[in-house]
Amino acid sequence: MFTSAVRGKRYLIWILFAFFAALAPAGVFAADSAVIVMYHRFGESRYPSTNTTVAQFKTHLQELKDGNYVVKPVPEILAAIRSGTELPDKTVGITIDDAFLSVYRTGWPMLRNAGFPFTLFVATEPLDHGTAGYMSWDQLRELQESGVTIGSQTATHLHMPHATDKQNLADLKASNARFNTELGFVPKIIAYPYGEFSRAVGKVTRAAGFDIGFGQHSGAIYKNSDFLYLPRFAFNEAFGDLQRFRLAVRALPFKVSDLTPADPYLKGKQNPPPFGFTVDGDAINRLSRITCYATRQGKVSVERLGERRIEVRAPEAFPPGRTRMNCTLLEKNGRWRWLGMQYLVPKP
Repeated sequence: MFTSAVRGKRYLIWILFAFFAALAPAGVFAADSAVIVMYHRFGESRYPSTNTTVAQFKTHLQELKDGNYVVKPVPEILAAIRSGTELPDKTVGITIDDAFLSVYRTGWPMLRNAGFPFTLFVATEPLDHGTAGYMSWDQLRELQESGVTIGSQTATHLHMPHATDKQNLADLKASNARFNTELGFVPKIIAYPYGEFSRAVGKVTRAAGFDIGFGQHSGAIYKNSDFLYLPRFAFNEAFGDLQRFRLAVRALPFKVSDLTPADPYLKGKQNPPPFGFTVDGDAINRLSRITCYATRQGKVSVERLGERRIEVRAPEAFPPGRTRMNCTLLEKNGRWRWLGMQYLVPKP
């Protein structure tokens, strides 16, 4: 047993460690995870569900500058996590979907002034058709030449789980051909339109040459994440305040295995789904504090089976369309472990 004097010294050491950790510059402490954030439009108030106001985006960028974060290119982050290479604590990647014109006119200049790299996911057909409100191929080339990473978002921005394998493969091949013609390369990274995914979509995506895919469910990325269906924290006007941004970019991974159901597309499957997971790592002493929520249903029932298994049951069936499940666990350092899933229910 420790004497009171020894315990006092140990306590003092931990206090000093916490103090200097708070003062330490970004990158001093290593991590095995990172957070990816996503946006769509900037300063387009006509579309609040996909828009981030200029004022909101300014606060996000200022937080990333002042809060001891390290913003890295998304491919660099993913390569490090896959290889087991340590990253600086609070590493963040920035992604933008859809190549709207406001990205070129507003978002990109703000990111460039901040010195932050980002990845832009592009559906090729709007650019081919010169659709109003979207960037042109010339503008996209300008971003590419400046160092912006370009990823795919298919050709037609279709609902992939509702389409056949043949339709999805044809759409991906068409977009790959256009990227090769216009930009001189074929992306290996994709963001699924609307964040919709299924295991069948994953197989087709891999067959089309992609090895990394992003959804729109919340969570941090770590080595055992599903790299064909990675999480991102999405922001818009309603969910873009600084408090939520801080919670998101400081998030820690909820390290789990045996996630059920394995397929987030609930066609012909039990609804609500038997959502469950086994917790890996050292969080088992705090599992009684896990809280889970379902879209439009609020807080849902959480049951612990044995030492590490968690089962979550929503009281009502999910309606047609997209529904998210989020489970969180507050750590002693004030940061949240976050596990999110997006489920898709087809219309009858």
